[in-house]
Amino acid sequence: MGQFLIGSIPDRTMPVEMRSLAREFDLGGVILFSRNIEAPEQVAELAAEGEALGRTSPAWVSVDQEGGRVARLKEPFTKWPPMATIGRAGREEGEALAERFARALAGELRAVGITLDYAPVLDIHTNAKNPVIGDRALSERAGDVARLGAVIIKTLQASGVAACGKHFPGHGDTSTDSHFELPLVEHPPDRLRAVEFEPFRAAIAAQVAFIMTAHVLVPSLDDERPSTLSPKVVQALLRDELGFEGVILSDDLEMKAVSARYPVPESAVEAIRAGCDGILICSGDLDLQARTLESLVRAVESGTITAARCDDAFMRLRRAKERFLMADRPAAGQRIRNLRQMLGREEHQAVAAQMAAFL
Repeated sequence: MGQFLIGSIPDRTMPVEMRSLAREFDLGGVILFSRNIEAPEQVAELAAEGEALGRTSPAWVSVDQEGGRVARLKEPFTKWPPMATIGRAGREEGEALAERFARALAGELRAVGITLDYAPVLDIHTNAKNPVIGDRALSERAGDVARLGAVIIKTLQASGVAACGKHFPGHGDTSTDSHFELPLVEHPPDRLRAVEFEPFRAAIAAQVAFIMTAHVLVPSLDDERPSTLSPKVVQALLRDELGFEGVILSDDLEMKAVSARYPVPESAVEAIRAGCDGILICSGDLDLQARTLESLVRAVESGTITAARCDDAFMRLRRAKERFLMADRPAAGQRIRNLRQMLGREEHQAVAAQMAAFL
């Protein structure tokens, strides 16, 4: 059941307890935060240790590196302006800028061994009072987010980094932050299909590897469960109606939008039952991650999570790893020797400066 989990660690070194979890459960991956990052060489060494947490196949080493407010990797990595700058650049210039940005970003991530980036944001900035999305969104217009998001996805993935579009079914038109409470999206299904879903359709057409769910309540779709835990949203809409064949990943299950009502071990089970193929637990609480994995094992043994649901999730997780993690890649030692010449290089700074012109 460990393949379901992309977990986290509390500090800048790989704890013994995380290695023990990996030996017992064969972890799916690890997500890095600012607390885990000291210097590029240290990140590369930690990434190599994170990749080795996968017992039967390499584990994902992932990060939120969007630019602007959400950037875990600081200088000497390139400092990227927020994604909204790309959307302000105009149609042709914006597409060219999105491609150059994504290629440079992927190069720096690969240099330190990061294989999955939780980007791009596919939410549409339709609510000026939104405290969590704002300039993380590419645009206020669905068509622009769809077009530019697809360029970023294709370029990241062609450069060897798996992309993750977020946050389905749309977090753009909310006025609260799901880190602290459960946001409400009050649009009817027709509006959601016409506007909020457009960037996700484009991402699916671009063969995005992952899509992350939103911890939002959309009463017109499911008036009881947050979207992450709703089969009506995850399975019926994203999987069946929109036809997404990649990996569906929950947002962090420790966010208050979910955890205030559902203990994390319980919400993990419900997310997998709803159709998610993987879950994120992000605080670095290793005991919580162990208890969650044990809860998933019990759910499978009792039939609460069916064998068919397990097999489907494992198939999708395996297929994504075969696509991105099984190809020949530089060994960790070689990456560490070469990484400084990739980070913050002149052409990357030029792209960042061009983006910054649209602040």
